[in-house]
Amino acid sequence: MFGVVFPNRSFPMDISTFSQIDTFHWILDMNTFVGEAYDQVRELCIFLLNSFTLPADKALAVYIQSPGSPFLFCGAVTLSRPSAVLTLPWPELGSGGEMRLTASGDAPLSAKIGVSVEDLAALPSLDVSAEKRIERLAMKVGENLFNFMQSFCGVDGSKLVVPMDILDRWFKKFSERAKRDPEYLKGFAL
Repeated sequence: MFGVVFPNRSFPMDISTFSQIDTFHWILDMNTFVGEAYDQVRELCIFLLNSFTLPADKALAVYIQSPGSPFLFCGAVTLSRPSAVLTLPWPELGSGGEMRLTASGDAPLSAKIGVSVEDLAALPSLDVSAEKRIERLAMKVGENLFNFMQSFCGVDGSKLVVPMDILDRWFKKFSERAKRDPEYLKGFAL
């Protein structure tokens, strides 16, 4: 059906490593894998096996749960995207999340990774960490533009006034710096 590997930490593991909760839900107890050092496991590669046929409108969703926290969605794979390396943003102990697969009175004793077959249309994004990286990149580029514009601002009453060609000047400077220094853009992606 599916397999997982923790890059630089494990060999590929198939579905038999997980405890099956019901027909569409599986859980991997991280205590059996890494003990209390679960938060040091930062990535998970999940992949569909050749023999598994997932309906086109379904996805295999991945969630994480630190002790005392609800499950938090990390990403998913589909037939059109049969594998993915997902970042595992472990929530701090007792923090809020999106979904709880265990009974509300049962506090989990260890960190868990949950895998679930779900409707593709109901999932927020196939790769949450990539979406957050893009958002951070956009914010940093916007901040760079704002700081550049601010250095040319004049004040007219309650309005800030900038030269008409300010965007062209900023983009030229931004592009030239990116060409000169390949590491420059990497600083925006962190």
